[in-house]
Amino acid sequence: QVQLVESGGGLVQAGGSLRLSCLASGRSDRNYAMGWFRQAPGKEREFLAAIAWPTGSTYYADFVKGRFTISRETVENTVYLQMNRLNPEDTAVYYCAAKKNWYTLRSPTNYDTWGQGTQVTVSS
Repeated sequence: QVQLVESGGGLVQAGGSLRLSCLASGRSDRNYAMGWFRQAPGKEREFLAAIAWPTGSTYYADFVKGRFTISRETVENTVYLQMNRLNPEDTAVYYCAAKKNWYTLRSPTNYDTWGQGTQVTVSS
């Protein structure tokens, strides 16, 4: 069983940056990929980025390319999401999730384990 714990959320002004962390514990070696999603009030959960544990390969949603960067530290079992040039539309609860393969990365229903989420609020 894998447990995921996000941290690093908070309140930031428009134009600022945040780095989110996702610590994986338990049998994390059984997971191949980690993804970051977000969900704003009244909206569906949307895919942001994914990374493969073994290779570091990455995949991004088009609308975050150039602003968000996903990375991982294998020794620490931690995945990061660096977010730059934040704007109020980025306000949401951000989640990390784990899955066992590199297929259908955009669909939240294909992820096996989720963290509890961390709130990001961007003020104008």
